[in-house]
Amino acid sequence: MKTTLSRKQNWPRKITLGRVSVTVYRRRTPTGNFAFMVSNYADGKRRFDSYADESLALEAAGKLARQLSECEVLAAAMTNEQASEYAASVQKLKPFNVGLLSAADAVAQALKFVSDLPGIVAAAKFFNQRHKGVTPQRVADVVAELLALKQARGKSERYLRDLNCRLNRFAETFQKNIGDVTTPELQSWLDGLKLAPRSVKNFRAAIETLFSFAESRGYLAKGCNPVDDTEQISGNSDGAIEIFTPKEITTLLNHAAEDYLPLLALGAFAGLRTAEAERLEWSDIDFEGGFIHVGADKAKTRTRRLVPILPNLSAWLKPYAERTGKVWPHSKRARREMLRASGVKWKDNALRHSFCSYRLAVTHDAAKTSLEAGNSPQMIFRHYRELVKPADGLAWFGVMPQGEAAPVTTKPVPVVTRRQSLPNVARMPQVGTTAAN
Repeated sequence: MKTTLSRKQNWPRKITLGRVSVTVYRRRTPTGNFAFMVSNYADGKRRFDSYADESLALEAAGKLARQLSECEVLAAAMTNEQASEYAASVQKLKPFNVGLLSAADAVAQALKFVSDLPGIVAAAKFFNQRHKGVTPQRVADVVAELLALKQARGKSERYLRDLNCRLNRFAETFQKNIGDVTTPELQSWLDGLKLAPRSVKNFRAAIETLFSFAESRGYLAKGCNPVDDTEQISGNSDGAIEIFTPKEITTLLNHAAEDYLPLLALGAFAGLRTAEAERLEWSDIDFEGGFIHVGADKAKTRTRRLVPILPNLSAWLKPYAERTGKVWPHSKRARREMLRASGVKWKDNALRHSFCSYRLAVTHDAAKTSLEAGNSPQMIFRHYRELVKPADGLAWFGVMPQGEAAPVTTKPVPVVTRRQSLPNVARMPQVGTTAAN
């Protein structure tokens, strides 16, 4: 290999091998340093490969000269069939303005990840499907757009707070376009939360809402939702159902703030979900008729139901009978102050779990209990059967305000459903109990 120099300052330099020459230029950069440019015709069009070091540029030029020289030798030895194949290949690539060598290099790189040519084609089709017609949008921007839409559609404050908390935590980690989030990345993030299964399940549900929204708005390709292939998480993998004891609920009620007590009593003695109780108006509670009207707009299942007011619940709510407006004014400190004053440890979803468990123990009727609670008999039977004894149920529904007598045991009245007419009575008699110990 021969290196020749120009007469002026020994630049440019040419690396020659046989009939092939590669020229190296030296240029001064805006910072005052020198850069070395290798003239590269390997793709049929000239481009310059830049190097900061002279020796590196000369070494690269030597390798390029050898490569081009070998190509000339191969070209000279090509058969007519091979020459025809070469010409056809160049012709096919011409509309894309891609040289044969560049195309071969790209294919060689792709084969490192995909084992065969059909696999490369399939990968290209998948890439095209994922990105075709997709508008790039940052995760944080999609979160903000979704939250604004949910608020405009009148979603509850509790739901919006929960969604805001979970999705913004997700957006803090994924500071990229939502279409670039992959299933392994998402699964790794969920695994790294290190929370209880139920909490992780809630995070997954919130993120699934986000990606479904992104898909419907064109920020994510159809069928490319990364949440779909993440692990399905059981909200209660160990099967444990936590409930309060009659003594604990008595202590909580006696330490609850005036405005917070109705929410506590409705969960404990009517089985209302917290979100349902937060949406409830005092006008939904029919003290004279003896039932609570949980409208479709307030129920989690979007199905209207009537829940009987049991005698002890009536006693706890009696001081509030003349109130109007929302049952729960959304004071964030109320529960925290109640727990601090009472010394009772809070148990997630335990108010509703307690109602279902104790009510089933009293009625021995999963269908009846499920109608009151607003879920399926299968759910009641699966999770609450034999958790407590009938005597415990009597004690639970015998928890009364101080100075109030325990209700007299009477025969239960069937639950009123939307397909039945209401009985014409002043109050619906329910299963009575003895006072809690």
